[in-house]
Amino acid sequence: MDGFLSFGFIVFIMFLFVAFKGVITVPQGYEYTLEMFRRYTRTLGPGLHLIIPFVEGIGARINMMEQVLDVPSQEAITKDNAMVKVDGVVFFQVMSAVKAAYQVSELNLSILNLTMTNLRTVIGSMDLDELLSQREKINHQLLRVVDEATAPWGIKVTRIEVRDISPPRDLVDSMARQMKAERERRAVILEAEGIRQSEILRAEGEKQAAILEAEGRKEAAFRDAEAREREAEAEARATQMLSDSIANGNVNAINYFVAQQYVDALKQFAISPNQKLVFMPLEASGVIGALGGITDLIRDAGSARDTAAATKSPWKE
Repeated sequence: MDGFLSFGFIVFIMFLFVAFKGVITVPQGYEYTLEMFRRYTRTLGPGLHLIIPFVEGIGARINMMEQVLDVPSQEAITKDNAMVKVDGVVFFQVMSAVKAAYQVSELNLSILNLTMTNLRTVIGSMDLDELLSQREKINHQLLRVVDEATAPWGIKVTRIEVRDISPPRDLVDSMARQMKAERERRAVILEAEGIRQSEILRAEGEKQAAILEAEGRKEAAFRDAEAREREAEAEARATQMLSDSIANGNVNAINYFVAQQYVDALKQFAISPNQKLVFMPLEASGVIGALGGITDLIRDAGSARDTAAATKSPWKE
């Protein structure tokens, strides 16, 4: 009886072991390849699966999530023979678990070596200045080459980023001096351009000021000429009126004209800066007397003219 119980217990333990070996749980983000007698049969996706124990077994456990590989720092020579150190990162994702498991051995190492080799090739085709200023071009070119090379492995390379490009120290110092000289040259050019622009603006301002001043003088001269013309016309008109009045025997007109000229002359003597001694009849009676004397002279001149005219008259003959 005890032997039967022991045998039953052993059978139960073996059944549990076999049942355990026949149940496979695949986590999310992974795929397992299933082999029968070491030959691939099918792929197990995430979840619970039943297999035939001791006949079927797991061949490879493939991570289907996007993964990243660090590209170690390495030295490379540029097209213009400059030695630089470069490192980066590679992002990839397995698209086919079967190809990744059976088309390549040591998948991560293969991708890493392929990336490093092509990185040196890309850097060798570019000058140092182009290398430092066009990292996006390097990333794009390297991604295209590596993605095409890993496609038969069931791999999709999503991104390749060059993290650091380190030229030698002496070359960095030379580039710093070159950049400083370039900035100083730009500063000198900008300063000269500013001075030139300032001179142009000042010259334009002086030109505009001269034009405006000339326009002002022209306008002022025109106004002065117009004023003098009108003054001359008024003077001529007044003289003509005075001549007509004298010719008509109007004594008051000549008296007014002589008195106005006399008063203006006295005003000029009064405001003259020179000290002069002038003997003139400044009293009111003297002024009136002078005016009367001038009037008598004009009247006598008019009488003489009338007499001469009467003498020449044909009626008198």
